[in-house]
Amino acid sequence: MQQHLFALGSNGSGQLGIGHKEDVSVPKPVLFSTPLTSPITKIAAGGNHTLLLTASGTVYSTGDHSTGACGKLPPGPQPPAEFHPLDLTKPTTPSQPVTHAAATWEATILATPTKLYTLGAGLKGELGLGPFLFRTSSPSALPDFPPSPSQTIADLSASMAHTIAVLSDGTAYGWGTGRHGQLGSPAAAVVDAPREIGEVPFSIVRVVCGRDFTCLFGAPESGEFLVLGSDKWGVRSAAPTAEAIRGWKDVGAGWGGVYVLRGDGSVLSWGRDDHGQMAPADLASAEKIAVGSEHAVALSNEGDVTAWGWGEHGNCGPPVGDERGGPAPKGRRNVIASSKYVPPGASITAIGAGCATSWIALEMPA
Repeated sequence: MQQHLFALGSNGSGQLGIGHKEDVSVPKPVLFSTPLTSPITKIAAGGNHTLLLTASGTVYSTGDHSTGACGKLPPGPQPPAEFHPLDLTKPTTPSQPVTHAAATWEATILATPTKLYTLGAGLKGELGLGPFLFRTSSPSALPDFPPSPSQTIADLSASMAHTIAVLSDGTAYGWGTGRHGQLGSPAAAVVDAPREIGEVPFSIVRVVCGRDFTCLFGAPESGEFLVLGSDKWGVRSAAPTAEAIRGWKDVGAGWGGVYVLRGDGSVLSWGRDDHGQMAPADLASAEKIAVGSEHAVALSNEGDVTAWGWGEHGNCGPPVGDERGGPAPKGRRNVIASSKYVPPGASITAIGAGCATSWIALEMPA
């Protein structure tokens, strides 16, 4: 089987990797400078760049190269709008592949089991490399992190300007902007190196980051979670009980909301809903979810990919009504891909969502 990736949505910097820089509202095939030889396991998106992580640990990038978030490129004209392998020769070895990837607006964060690297740009500590380094196009290791040789990196998430890493001992460390308390106490405008988030009453296994908040999760069977940071959209005050999410299968966050894929396939969400961002009440039972900046995508058990939320760039399919200038109708959703219409022997295996971008991975016979 061969994996093929399709994308739609915002594309002004070529962040879809489809050969041009125009927005599209129907899935278009993604282009690669070298053949994709391993399945994609993670799609992470910054403001104008996109990262793909494969099962073998290869990282591909595309989009705005001016920030350094897509790594060093050879001199000459900017390369075409396609994904190219990020040069990780120095920080990684075959025994230490990249296992996690995340992105802030202009930076890339990569983790092997025992090291963490950043590249790109950030004036608010987004690189985590101390007070004097604001831009680099080479993956730079965060010094003395993890703090102990016995700790490994278990999870990683980032949003507009902050990043959280969860370690194998159930602790979490964050850096970037923390003025709303999204990095724990004390609140700080800039945290330029990893700082432990204290006073969490459970062992952390997952983290998701919104624009100005962080949501930490304990083991699924416990249902424990904690929201830190801004409550502008009710992400703290409107949060459900632990019982409501106990047994969760997956979690995600947009800029203003939190999403939980529950064990029964239903999607529970809370937070910002002025553009229909919250999960429709009658959404079909989901196998996977992916959450972008202001929209979300779900793969149903029947093989349909449904998108909902703010789709002004075509990331939720062709816009309807006044969506480009105003809110989308509450509960509106589009099926942007379906297993019913793929070639014989093919199947939809993965989905992704970024900053007004949506992604669909298809496995097809070789």
